[in-house]
Amino acid sequence: MLDTRTVCSFADYFVICSGETKRQIRAIYEEVEQALKKEGNKPIHHEGSTDSGWLLLDYGDVIVHIFATEEREYYQLDKLWSQATLVLRIQ
Repeated sequence: MLDTRTVCSFADYFVICSGETKRQIRAIYEEVEQALKKEGNKPIHHEGSTDSGWLLLDYGDVIVHIFATEEREYYQLDKLWSQATLVLRIQ
């Protein structure tokens, strides 16, 4: 999780994660969406597909990026937003 408030004008936080398989990527997506829905939060926008290797849930201040391993390495959002403050890293 990156705190992007000082380097980004459109979101306060990025959650960047990856899954090993299409099924795992879809499961992460669905779990995030369901957990936040229970708290009364619905995404403003969602984008991508498991076939593309990237799914996005936009909650306004928080954007959740879910990547396949290859796509995460290719796009390197962690490096692109390296000036953001790292809040949490789980490996």
